[in-house]
Amino acid sequence: MPQQRSILFSQQTRIAEAVILMAGSGSRLRGADESFLKPLVPTLGHPLISYTINALVKAGIRKINAVVGFESERLVTAVRRLVPAGIEICFIENPEWQKQNGISFVAAKDYVAAPFLLTMSDHLFDEAIVDLLIESADLGCLNLAIDRKLNSIFDLDDAMKVQTRGDRVTAIGKNLRAYDAIDAGLFVCPLEIFEYLERAKQGGDCSLADGIRLMAADNKVGAIDIGEAWWQDVDTPETLREAEKKLSAPIKS
Repeated sequence: MPQQRSILFSQQTRIAEAVILMAGSGSRLRGADESFLKPLVPTLGHPLISYTINALVKAGIRKINAVVGFESERLVTAVRRLVPAGIEICFIENPEWQKQNGISFVAAKDYVAAPFLLTMSDHLFDEAIVDLLIESADLGCLNLAIDRKLNSIFDLDDAMKVQTRGDRVTAIGKNLRAYDAIDAGLFVCPLEIFEYLERAKQGGDCSLADGIRLMAADNKVGAIDIGEAWWQDVDTPETLREAEKKLSAPIKS
């Protein structure tokens, strides 16, 4: 057993790469403001995406692959300034950014080596969740950070619901009737996820959840409970205000 743990730790220390999806237009948050770039929306005086970048860097990520699409030239210029020295940043253009987020994710296929972290530019989270994922990930499957604190979810109706059995995800979807957790928007991924996304495509389009659903059917999706840690999906002015409350809340000792 000690040797097995040593091998697992050695594998986990190799997770030094991440993908951030930031190709969409953020229409629900920007409204009619055509100049608005969602990843840059001021959040307690800092661009929204800066919190994600800083959390990944603190967790040991050394290469960030950012998938861009809407107003990509302006976004690339701005995000590049937010990346600390010594961190490699690779911008991946998704010309089909109007499609679902699975297509943005597939755009990163030829740029990453497994295992790698995946997150979204509009998710804020307790930095401890990244460490927890890296420490707990089963590198033989897709690992999903889940939140079982259902009563604490700000906009439960819009959340991505998850059904689990033990430490495995059995179903995922916004319209699930039976669920016991919520997708917190952070993953540790194997390259195999891209094969499932290709299978999930219908009419050349798919969501990330579509691919995860197929992997879950093959018992290849692990669930990692974030415990008391917090996160917030930022899609609307209301969820942005909630995110700022969480960021400004005093740290519990």
